[in-house]
Amino acid sequence: MRKPDNKLFTGLAKSDTKQHLHLRPSRREFMGSILLAGAGAVLSSSPLIAQSAPAASAAKAGRIDVHYHLVPPSLIQAFGAQRFANAASNWTLDQRLMDMERNGVATVVCSIAPQGDPFADASKAVQLTRECNEYFARVATDYPGRFGVFASAPLPNVDAALREIDYALDTLKADGIALFTSYGDKWLGDPAFNPIFEELNRRKAVLFTHPNTAICCKNLLPNIGDGTIEWGTDTTRAITNLLFSGTAARCPNVRMTFSHGGGTMPYLVERLEALAHSPKFASQFPAGFAAAAGKFYYDTAWTTNPEAMSALSKLVPISQILFGTDFPYLTAADQLKDLKDCGVFSGADLAKIDSQNALPLLPRFRA
Repeated sequence: MRKPDNKLFTGLAKSDTKQHLHLRPSRREFMGSILLAGAGAVLSSSPLIAQSAPAASAAKAGRIDVHYHLVPPSLIQAFGAQRFANAASNWTLDQRLMDMERNGVATVVCSIAPQGDPFADASKAVQLTRECNEYFARVATDYPGRFGVFASAPLPNVDAALREIDYALDTLKADGIALFTSYGDKWLGDPAFNPIFEELNRRKAVLFTHPNTAICCKNLLPNIGDGTIEWGTDTTRAITNLLFSGTAARCPNVRMTFSHGGGTMPYLVERLEALAHSPKFASQFPAGFAAAAGKFYYDTAWTTNPEAMSALSKLVPISQILFGTDFPYLTAADQLKDLKDCGVFSGADLAKIDSQNALPLLPRFRA
């Protein structure tokens, strides 16, 4: 394979702009002609202007950011830039890698954020999901060790999602699957999604989840974005449904990660614990709710304040907390300062959160 000769990031890293990052795919040969044919239409029509950037070296020992968003060109072409916070400013890949180096971030694992509900249109979801996953896989192949992939699946189309999971894990060699916490009026743990979890369980797959806005709860408060309150609640609904439906118990090999410190779940644990001890559910929770929830993983994005980290760290073992930034909405610099200043973690704890806890899930990123 020849080395890539041009790549470009677009987007802003500043948290107050809340704009998404984009990366121009290289022309590097990748996984054969079938894969290139699938991505060709998107890559050849990309409006981004190429700039040269040196090839990145393999990742050194350092932080692993498990919550990192990119917006592939196919989504911009399908919906327009304003659908994704009107990202318009340029970032070269060289600048992005330099920023990772400055903050000791060896690897970022890419996923799609739910802004604009990009996969809600059933007529576009299957094709867009494939194009996004191929795009991420190309980036990861061009820059080994620096970028990982949590591949999307076009739910609620279960059959198409199963096909995409097969393709993502077998052909693209994705590091895991990324699902939203809800789709329409169904949350993860709903019986409709049982085939998905059975397949993930069979594969012993990593599942990264990101909150979404369910049909019930869009625009509930005027002038308050769904991400401010609703997404933390939607994460809690998904965790609760996965546990109380029995899905998590039936699929113990799925290694599940939840964004934003588990949403509001740590603050509702007393009520959830009481429910778990009720006659209806006591047999499902022999060690209680907290023990079951403590088997999941939780990232630090938007929860690096003392209140949230204190609650989470008292509820789950330190081994279950992963470093995540939610880039470009927050940066590594934002998160690292706040994690250190929150006063909850020792130096040894922070080292585990930085990378050690993620390595069992993402073993190919060991130094």
